[in-house]
Amino acid sequence: MLIIPAIDLKDGQCVRLKQGLMEDATVFSNSPGEQARHWLEQGARRLHVVDLNGAFAGKPKNESAIKEIVKAVGDDIPVQLGGGIRDLDTIERCLDDGISYVIIGTAAVKNPGFLHDACGAFPGHIIVGLDAKDGKVAVDGWSKLTGHDVIDLAKKYEDYGVEGIIYTDIGRDGMLSGINIEATVKLAQALRIPVIASGGLSNIEDIRKLCAVESEGVAGTIAGRAIYDGSLDFAVAQAEADRIGGL
Repeated sequence: MLIIPAIDLKDGQCVRLKQGLMEDATVFSNSPGEQARHWLEQGARRLHVVDLNGAFAGKPKNESAIKEIVKAVGDDIPVQLGGGIRDLDTIERCLDDGISYVIIGTAAVKNPGFLHDACGAFPGHIIVGLDAKDGKVAVDGWSKLTGHDVIDLAKKYEDYGVEGIIYTDIGRDGMLSGINIEATVKLAQALRIPVIASGGLSNIEDIRKLCAVESEGVAGTIAGRAIYDGSLDFAVAQAEADRIGGL
């Protein structure tokens, strides 16, 4: 089970939001590079970076901070990036800057042709972020619920050739209320590609619950607020996941 520290960027700073609200941001660090190095030193095997300004603007807005993060971790671990990635030129620029995986969210739902082209042009580098509430997909920074069923869309994207799905229960994100295990497993069972759980991770018990369903196709989880406010010790959590997984 891969536990992936999240670094959310707003105005060049590392922040966490509650329920995706930009006005409800807590600043955790003024140095994205130092934050990335910290998680690397704690044993992280991948980083999850979100350009929050980019997600709302529809194009990357924190490029200097992103480059700082990539430089800080070097070739040691991969970095996955989401937020405002809406065209092939942006994907190419991200990959050229050293990003390993590009996360496409709203654009995958609104413009499936773009996602299809991206998977063809950059095989192995495209992850889709599906944010959902009560099984229905949300777009535009969670501000709009669509009528799309999350499993139906994920199956379509799997056929396109995406590398994996990040599934976020937006009713739980940033609330430390626990991962929606049932919905995550239901999605993973319907797919052949790996699913990464997101939204609500709060403590070591959540890690144990996720490890118990790893065989269903849940390959990892994104750790956000919990590892910043101290309710979950990242290094302890990854060690526990490794122990359960027999590593």
